[in-house]
Amino acid sequence: MKSHKDLTVYKKSVDLVVDIYQISRSFPEVEKFGLTGQIRRASVSVSSNIAEGAARSSKKEFIRFLYISLGSVAEIETQLEIASRLDFIKENPKVAEKIIYIRRMILKLIQSLKE
Repeated sequence: MKSHKDLTVYKKSVDLVVDIYQISRSFPEVEKFGLTGQIRRASVSVSSNIAEGAARSSKKEFIRFLYISLGSVAEIETQLEIASRLDFIKENPKVAEKIIYIRRMILKLIQSLKE
């Protein structure tokens, strides 16, 4: 691996950031510093932690940052569910599939680094 930018999971997680920003545009203005900001930060965190972990000097550190990315993926799922229950958005199966795919890719990367 030359760079984090070579990782498919990184590329897909950046795509997810774009999706989350587009989805969260429809949130009420009063949520600007609440749910909108939180879900956007969580989405940025996924790709940012993949990049930071890849830049670290050891596999152990990379794995630690990948686990942080997994936590952010779980945050996004939770925040999307909350937004849906509050009727800010309708469920989006395509984004849900992307999230599942990214989670699986992170878990597989962790597994491969542990071997």
